[in-house]
Amino acid sequence: MPTNNDILHEKLKEHFGFDKFKGTQKNIIQNVLAESDTFVLMPTGGGKSLCYQLPALLMNGTAIIISPLIALMKNQVDAMRNFSEEDGIAHFLNSSLNKAAIDQVKADVVSGKTKLLYVAPESLTKEDNIEFLRQIHVSFYAIDEAHCISEWGHDFRPEYRRIKPIIEEIGKRPLIALTATATPKVQHDIQKNLGMMNAKVFKSSFNRENLYYEVRTKTSNRDKDIIKYIRTQAGKSGIIYCLSRKKVEEFAEILRANNINALAYHAGLDAATRSCNQDAFLMEKVDVIVATIAFGMGIDKPDVRYVIHYDVPKSLEGYYQETGRAGRDGGEGRCIAFYSYKDLQKLEKFMQGKPIAEQEIGKQLLLETAAYAETALCRRKVLLHYFGEDYNIDNCGNCDNCLNPKKQVEAQDLLLTAIEAVIALKEKFKIEYVINILRGKETSEIETYGHQELEVFGSGDEADEDTWNAIIRQAIVAGYFDKDIENYGLLKVTKKGKDFLKKPVSFKIMKDEEVDDDDTEDIVVKSGGGSSAVDPVLFSIMKDLRKKMSKKLNVPPYVIFQDPSLEAMATIYPVTMDELQNIPGVGAGKAKRYGQEFLEIIKKHVEENEIERPEDLRVRTVANKSKMKVAIVQAIDRKVALDDLAESKGIEFPELLAEVEAIVYSGTKINIDYFLEEVIDEDHIADIFDYFQEAESDDLEEAIKELGMYGEDEIRLVRVKFISDMAN
Repeated sequence: MPTNNDILHEKLKEHFGFDKFKGTQKNIIQNVLAESDTFVLMPTGGGKSLCYQLPALLMNGTAIIISPLIALMKNQVDAMRNFSEEDGIAHFLNSSLNKAAIDQVKADVVSGKTKLLYVAPESLTKEDNIEFLRQIHVSFYAIDEAHCISEWGHDFRPEYRRIKPIIEEIGKRPLIALTATATPKVQHDIQKNLGMMNAKVFKSSFNRENLYYEVRTKTSNRDKDIIKYIRTQAGKSGIIYCLSRKKVEEFAEILRANNINALAYHAGLDAATRSCNQDAFLMEKVDVIVATIAFGMGIDKPDVRYVIHYDVPKSLEGYYQETGRAGRDGGEGRCIAFYSYKDLQKLEKFMQGKPIAEQEIGKQLLLETAAYAETALCRRKVLLHYFGEDYNIDNCGNCDNCLNPKKQVEAQDLLLTAIEAVIALKEKFKIEYVINILRGKETSEIETYGHQELEVFGSGDEADEDTWNAIIRQAIVAGYFDKDIENYGLLKVTKKGKDFLKKPVSFKIMKDEEVDDDDTEDIVVKSGGGSSAVDPVLFSIMKDLRKKMSKKLNVPPYVIFQDPSLEAMATIYPVTMDELQNIPGVGAGKAKRYGQEFLEIIKKHVEENEIERPEDLRVRTVANKSKMKVAIVQAIDRKVALDDLAESKGIEFPELLAEVEAIVYSGTKINIDYFLEEVIDEDHIADIFDYFQEAESDDLEEAIKELGMYGEDEIRLVRVKFISDMAN
């Protein structure tokens, strides 16, 4: 067995073309060659794969590499074949292979050609595979992405916890477990589960000095910000991570509509498309991959220059792993995450209904993410501390907090007031209710409980709602409050909070500058609420035109174009019908019906003021080609009852209503009279219709307040009829 230094260097050069080992690689390889159990903690880009690839080539038999993703296996096998003249040197065994391919793999393994056999954990459990592997000489087992074993890991895979008994069934051999991200807790969990508590642990520093970390507050301009940023990175490779498959596909399409060469990647795509898109990125046929976390584990592309998190990640392990795909060659790597506390609340909601233990773990991981996103400290310091590593430099010079220190304000007295209020409310209410009590807001719910009589009512009226949100949120992160998500998110005071009440200490918060983004799923560029258009003069001119048209056509102004549409026009300056149809809330029907006069005043304004239109920075929204919307319109044409339609589409009725609303608001005329007449009394329809005719806004909450005797669904259905009849 070659363990001699000179021989190892010779073999490294012969097989991989490298002159020297990186970091602890050589010590790890010697430990594997000595047939000792080995645990490797090494950041992405540190060269983990070589730690098992070289020993596999040098030892007798075949190394079994257990790996979680088909894409990762393909990538690794291709890489190994490039290093060798013999294709059979490396194979994978997974569900993507047909019987003939599986037979070829087994023949190569039996003949001794194959030194590395990559196996998915699911394939490892198949009886015929276990039977086959028992007949061959296994040099060692490598468990790649070992954090998948731990329930505390960011990418827990239950099948990974079955690896140990299966290995024992095949035949005991030395183990090497490798991961790029593990807190001390996760590391212990992995070692315990694999029965390798006595393994030699090799832990490299998690500090990636070349990576720049930044967290941006998520605003309604996020799409535009990302597109502007990508345009400054022309010709460079980047990855954008989104939480949902739907968002991945939508945003990839938006990037393409803005002349950015981008493809989507997620587990819901068929294997051929995934493989093709991955190869296009590796071969630099595309610059950007928009992906869920299914992409990138072990993808060996050294020159990814930026990683953008479109949504806040579910855990710091996940964040570290995903950002780690940038700058693996030691060159520039920029990591930008968009954060909104509302996103964390959505992720918390998804946990409801899961086992309590799983909820607790998930909640803790989200709290750590919130702490990282909201900290004013050096981001590198916070990340490394999370992974059990001390970083004793106060200013790393390569994160947003070190380069642009955030303003903090002392909030000790306000936190004391908040704790007293939660205790006075007997810890039985949610954050929103507590804030209303602190601000002295007399809601009907507060009056029902008689809480306006409490001493704490109005005790915090000197601070606004945003400040109170920031205080309570950051106090949860700091451990003074706990939010009971299983029990409707009730706010509780922790032991630390009660101690703070007795003996207060300094509590500083960052002032919350969060700009609210709406929760609509369709990606469009919005300019935010209120008159926040780039060009307030044009916005005002268009509002006047809308008013005149509304009088002339006898419809409320908002049914012509809503404010967000006008704001977008005053930002983007559309001057053709095509451009106008790219404005949010403007479909083809609406553009043709009302658009011409607006286009004329925009054109005139642009010419008179010599405005350079931000053509290059315009986010062209993608025309909604949703099959669902087409199917709904066709079904309504056939007079299908809407409740039956919702059932046939497998969605709740309010969800169907939202789709129908989106259809009419974008300018498509539909007729739902056949359904209204079945379910709503004729007089009621007339009442609600008249209300919208007189109202200044189509706001649903206002309508519900005014039309108290009618249900929300009734009001929404008649509003659909009103918009369709009057505006389209």
